[in-house]
Amino acid sequence: MLPLEVLEQAAAEMPDVNGTGQSAMEMSHRSADFLPIIEKTERLLREILTIPDNYSVLFLQGGAVLQFAMVPINLAGDSSGGGRKTAAYVDSGVWASKAIDEAGKYVNVRVAASSKDKNYSYIPPAPPPEAGDAYYYICYNNTIFGTRWQSPPDTGEVPLVADISSCIASEPLDVSRFALLFAGAQKNLGPAGCTVVIIRNDLLGAAPPWTPAMLRYDIHAKEKSLYNTPPCYCIYMMGLVLEWIQGMGGIDAIAGRNQRKAALLYDCLDASRLFRPPVEKPHRSLMNVTFVVNEGDAVRRAALEQRFLSEAAVQGMVNLAGHRLVGGLRASIYNAMPEEGVKSLVSFIEKFEKDLR
Repeated sequence: MLPLEVLEQAAAEMPDVNGTGQSAMEMSHRSADFLPIIEKTERLLREILTIPDNYSVLFLQGGAVLQFAMVPINLAGDSSGGGRKTAAYVDSGVWASKAIDEAGKYVNVRVAASSKDKNYSYIPPAPPPEAGDAYYYICYNNTIFGTRWQSPPDTGEVPLVADISSCIASEPLDVSRFALLFAGAQKNLGPAGCTVVIIRNDLLGAAPPWTPAMLRYDIHAKEKSLYNTPPCYCIYMMGLVLEWIQGMGGIDAIAGRNQRKAALLYDCLDASRLFRPPVEKPHRSLMNVTFVVNEGDAVRRAALEQRFLSEAAVQGMVNLAGHRLVGGLRASIYNAMPEEGVKSLVSFIEKFEKDLR
């Protein structure tokens, strides 16, 4: 969900941004018309996330999934012929698992911890890194299973890398605890098409010589994300969303709102006899609330889920089906979802359950 105010502003500015007589879709990425847009977006992102000066901010393409390859290539790619390096990964869900599979093409992956034993219903305790680990990788919020790290693990001198695609700008996060953060824009920052990478500058320039130019962080940092034509319109939209976050009171105000929204929904589900959140309480996501029908056999549960989804759609509540890999139900309550939307969902859940009794 995008903020309505942002969509309305973007619609009004579609043919003419900043008095240029052009849409942001039409601008040359190196022009005097576009440069203020990308510079404003980076400045706002640095302010809102409190990004230290010794980090570069990159606006890339390829989605967060491309980062599954760029991270190991740039941080641990073999350039000396001395054998593959090792990287530690915490397996906390589907996206972490996909990152593990992709990284295995370039590095020796050591799975430091996993919660697969309980269907990813919790965040596993993260053991410290081992000697020789090139970096330590986590997925901070797991959209499909609805889990979230409460705080980053302490990895000492070993660079900590995190996929924050589904929780970026949802609550304060100490960027200095991480060596590299990345996020697809499409959850909290704007439409799909742009990926934000925040990387500590001392990690730039370590990619092996065989790395394609488009996959090198140092090239994108040197060219200020303008090595090739970036996703200009998405960057423009991201700037509008970041202005909206500032107007809402900044990251602390957004976090408070997200905590209230999640508490409303989890309290409702915990009190329900019909529905059950499968995630252990200390590990519940603020962004993705998963729940399942808690009565009857598989056929009965599936029928009730479909009835729930159909009746919810009639009420204007959509995208409540769980991910296709796990089924069940899921409410993604990203930044732009207002508290009134969550209250409406809570009322619907309570009425749905009452009508079945």
